[in-house]
Amino acid sequence: MSKLKCAVIGAGYLGKFHAEKYASLKNCELVAVVDINEEAARQVAEKHGTQALTDYRALLGQIDAVSIVVPTSYHHSVSKDFLQAGTHVLVEKPITVTVEEADELIAIAKERNVILQVGHLERFNPAVRGLETLEEKPLFIESHRLSPFNPRANDVSVVLDLMIHDIDIILALVNSEIEKIDASGTAVLTQGTDIANARITFKNGCVANVTASRISMKMERKMRMFRPSSYVSVDFQNRVLVKHNTGDKEMFPGIPEIVTEELTFESGDALLEEIKHFVNCIQTGENPLVPGEAGRKALATAIEITKFLTHR
Repeated sequence: MSKLKCAVIGAGYLGKFHAEKYASLKNCELVAVVDINEEAARQVAEKHGTQALTDYRALLGQIDAVSIVVPTSYHHSVSKDFLQAGTHVLVEKPITVTVEEADELIAIAKERNVILQVGHLERFNPAVRGLETLEEKPLFIESHRLSPFNPRANDVSVVLDLMIHDIDIILALVNSEIEKIDASGTAVLTQGTDIANARITFKNGCVANVTASRISMKMERKMRMFRPSSYVSVDFQNRVLVKHNTGDKEMFPGIPEIVTEELTFESGDALLEEIKHFVNCIQTGENPLVPGEAGRKALATAIEITKFLTHR
């Protein structure tokens, strides 16, 4: 099988890691690294023995696949150009700024018969993949994604920066339409919302209580799920999945015992797995784990939460 000609648009903090992963894959050829900052593009390109460009349009129609790792406001325009050129696209989250923009990208990808995958990296966390084996639907979910302040990625609110990871996972787990959203939040260090909480009620009865902060003193990324006969917690940061299930024996008369199972997953490279999955989907025709439609749903929910915060 011939190598896929790949490129990375955006040579910033995350873009340089995308370039590194493509360069490490035997079935890929990293054709170029692009950034409007010529020096940034050159530094990353030289490290991987490829060319540096400042204008991505020189690659249109010349490559098979591309990672788009530019500021969110440019996701739509850059993705659109590549999709229309028949290039498979992996665009970082959030997919676009607006739902209308996301709809357009999805339609173009379908029309051109190319892959549109959204970079919701947490889906490739081995502990999250472990959740896929759980059959019972959750009745109540609580998640906390807390981080110390980092000046990077503050062009969007904490909802679109951090909370959207958990929104995406929750939407996939619950698989039900949203009935109601209630939310609150505030700006502390930036012009946008820095800490937020949302309560999402689904039509199937499940409720999710989601908290995200980028001004915390510690790093915490945890989710807890209550189901009819079990309680499950997942620590994304330490890759630990704990299941508490009711057993066959009795703890007290008429009260079933609680059986605990703890699974610790080896440290993996979620970004490498995400890009390998993207490449595999291109080569096999398999549907991506996080297609444009999933990115759109997460974006639409995050926007509704953000609107609610704005109107408080």
